Amino acid sequence: MRAVWPPDLHDRADVADLAVLVSVVGFDRFHLQRDVLPHLALIKRHLNHPSFDFNGRLEVKRQANFTAGGRRLALSSAPPMIGPLNKVTLLGALCAVGALCLLFAAPAGAGSLVPRGDKVFFGISDTGDSADFGQFSSALHKHPALIESFRTWGSDFPESIERWQAARARPVLHITTADNGDGHELISPRGIATGGGDAYLIRLNRLFWEKKMRAYIRPLGEPNRCLNVYAPYDCEGNRRDAAHTPLWYKRAFRRIYVIVHGGGKRGQIDARLHEAGLPPLQSDVGGLPQAPVEVVWSPLPAGSPTVRRNRPRHFYPGSRWVDWAGTDFYSDNQDWKSLDGLYKRFAGKPFAITEWSVSTGDDSAFVRKLMTWVRRHSRAKMLIYYQDFGSTSSYRIQNWPASLGVLSSWLHSPRFPSYAPFPPKAPPPPPGGIAPKTRR
Repeated sequence: MRAVWPPDLHDRADVADLAVLVSVVGFDRFHLQRDVLPHLALIKRHLNHPSFDFNGRLEVKRQANFTAGGRRLALSSAPPMIGPLNKVTLLGALCAVGALCLLFAAPAGAGSLVPRGDKVFFGISDTGDSADFGQFSSALHKHPALIESFRTWGSDFPESIERWQAARARPVLHITTADNGDGHELISPRGIATGGGDAYLIRLNRLFWEKKMRAYIRPLGEPNRCLNVYAPYDCEGNRRDAAHTPLWYKRAFRRIYVIVHGGGKRGQIDARLHEAGLPPLQSDVGGLPQAPVEVVWSPLPAGSPTVRRNRPRHFYPGSRWVDWAGTDFYSDNQDWKSLDGLYKRFAGKPFAITEWSVSTGDDSAFVRKLMTWVRRHSRAKMLIYYQDFGSTSSYRIQNWPASLGVLSSWLHSPRFPSYAPFPPKAPPPPPGGIAPKTRR
């Protein structure tokens, strides 16, 4: 029986309900895997929610099958009447399910990192200096819930983690394959898709799992921007080479998605890669933990250059390998029609403005129009301001008083929480504590 994907277990009541089902059906009939997303409510509706007490008898009305995720799933037959269900049996089932959820159901997956209700997470880009986060917060009198860091493929980023922890802001990690020094390409989309970067992806998976840090992973953003080393077309619209095509990009994205999410033994991970049209893990790991992350796909609204084959739809990896859809949107390139089209085309996903900025002078009208657009589009759940580097940059909204005033007034709505749930925590002090400061 394929029954429940772990992120559907939102609270203890859901776990208890699942425990009852487990005690009825047996663990061998529960196959928890990412590609089937039936909700617990759906199971309840088809089985009829059982009523029980610890000392009585459990009576379950059963149907032969039910539908989940567009698939018809079979339930094995079983007697409609179960013997006495005592405390030991139920508590044993609860413990077993709880352990299973802790291993494979860290707070990741479809919808679990999406703000609840009408909330929207606002964030800012990471400049490499924690003081900039504080100055931005002070200027707007608002603590951003998110911080987006831009990192190079294969690199470790302990300093970024420290800034996330100091800011108590949920991280958005953008990953580029351009070298941070001279800009050369470190690995091609084909190299990623065929497993050449698996060691790095496994490190990411384990890092976020070990730290229990909820995060958004944004790999290879703006794939249809000619200036990016992983883009398939140059700025004249010409194809680059066989290792850089929309197909290889999509396959690379799928591989990143499967591995950084993790959540299964080696055979399960390899099976998911196979379903994505990819070779097995190029590593001897026995399995991957379920990292508390979601993956964001973010092309430009129309592409650069704006040729037909560079449109976002040619780069979409497929719904099974995307948690969020999104895009970047700057005041010097306001293509509202393409923004609306991108939002509508990928209607099944929460939407993120992964970068936006006042980039060409004080433009309060642009800020007001974008914030209004977010308010009118209910799936727009993430909004990250790109502030560039250096206090004199034209991207720094602190330099544009009218734009700053409009943004500040919008952000003081309760719709924009100051913190995402469970923000990063500072690491514990070293053994023996920290020496007190001495007065001079």
